[in-house]
Amino acid sequence: MVDAGRFRHVLEQERERRLLLLADLRRDITSVNVARQDSNVDDEHDPEGSTIAFELSQASALLDQSREGLQQIDAALERIAAGTYGRCEICGVDIPEGRLEARPWTPFCVDHASGRR
Repeated sequence: MVDAGRFRHVLEQERERRLLLLADLRRDITSVNVARQDSNVDDEHDPEGSTIAFELSQASALLDQSREGLQQIDAALERIAAGTYGRCEICGVDIPEGRLEARPWTPFCVDHASGRR
């Protein structure tokens, strides 16, 4: 049986870390956008413009990944509250504790993690 209390603590800590990361990323994106508005940068023809566009693209991708990760963490916390944490959502088999250690938000056993079955 999985120690749901321990994993709840781990998930809550990771949730807080991700919320801070999201705030930082939003701040970074906002500051770059504000700086772009105040300058006369032509992204297509200015050597620095492509760098700025790339950095915004990277920050936006990280923001999306962090949001998705936060949703996965929230879903895992809901499974803990429902008493279903640690069981595969597809087959109902207990997820090995080692897998939960590596990915505490996972809803799938190893066999279903990559959609093999």
